[in-house]
Amino acid sequence: MQPCLLRHITQQLRIKKQSLNHVYIRYASNTRHQVLTVSQPWLKLNCSLGEGPFWEEDTNTLRFLDVEKQKIHRVDLNVGPSSYKVLKEYDISIGCTADIEGNPNEFAFAGKFGFGIANKQTGEYRWIKRVWSESEISANKDGKFRGNDGAVDSQGRFWAGFMFDPLVSEWRDDGAVFRLNTDGSLDRPMSDITIPNGTTWNKDDNKMYWADSPFKTIYQFDYDAKTGDITNKRPFFVMPEDNRYGKDAVPDGHCIDEEGYMWTALHGGGHVLKISPEGEIVGEIKVPTQQPTCPCFAGEDLIITSAGGTSGPDGKGVDEFAGSVFKINVGVRGLKRFKYKGGTEAEGGKVNGQVV
Repeated sequence: MQPCLLRHITQQLRIKKQSLNHVYIRYASNTRHQVLTVSQPWLKLNCSLGEGPFWEEDTNTLRFLDVEKQKIHRVDLNVGPSSYKVLKEYDISIGCTADIEGNPNEFAFAGKFGFGIANKQTGEYRWIKRVWSESEISANKDGKFRGNDGAVDSQGRFWAGFMFDPLVSEWRDDGAVFRLNTDGSLDRPMSDITIPNGTTWNKDDNKMYWADSPFKTIYQFDYDAKTGDITNKRPFFVMPEDNRYGKDAVPDGHCIDEEGYMWTALHGGGHVLKISPEGEIVGEIKVPTQQPTCPCFAGEDLIITSAGGTSGPDGKGVDEFAGSVFKINVGVRGLKRFKYKGGTEAEGGKVNGQVV
């Protein structure tokens, strides 16, 4: 999200009602509240909308996205930042990715028009499922929306949110969350959403967490792993009313560690918060940019993407390290990330960059 979009969001809400230098640890007056500070980026970049960090544990490789510049980036964590490269510059935007069960050479993604599969080495892709109905496509909804955040559940189903595309569309609140099942069928568990972020499940696999960022709320659902059904939506975490992290701060992407704590990036707030299973802030990481977007675990390291690298004056960053990637050891590993278990047959492939 860009600053102008954040201002518009605020208006709409009123209407609708270890290569880091100088990393240190201190504790607040409440000794349970751990505060970490990152002072330098691990990768100094200028991503317009850095997002979707994903640790390929099998190869110890990191991939992440620039949604607006339509690029996928890759780093060999065994080597470090010197191995950084742009895997591919796309003709579509990609919002999130997932590994595929039994297929180490490709990854699944939620992109501009729906779900697809891409090669890990070349980036070449093909479509496997459109998400919008024929009537929605006739109304150009597929052109005005794009994929955003998502994840795979324990049964191998790929969940992904689709939101209005700020590059081509005005604010809209008729987005949706889709679930691509392992048999290739598609469900729409949520509709009438704005900016979907951070899909995760708890350790016991009976709760799902998800954020609609403009409402400054992370929600929780009762979750049936066998069927994929979600029920009983209610707030899990709501941004503090005192605006201690800034009036524009909203929860963006998040991940969960092995101890059950959630780590969520505050876009517009310059922090990543550590939240207990009871929904309480018990720690925080201060990062040197106002627009962190999404954290992910790579071992005990937390890797954090950010945005705003091109949305400042004259196309520069909104601050010195906007659009960079950050890394810090937090002393705990993340919960296992599951792989998509669906087939790899293309629905219609790709012709001249269009879904067919």
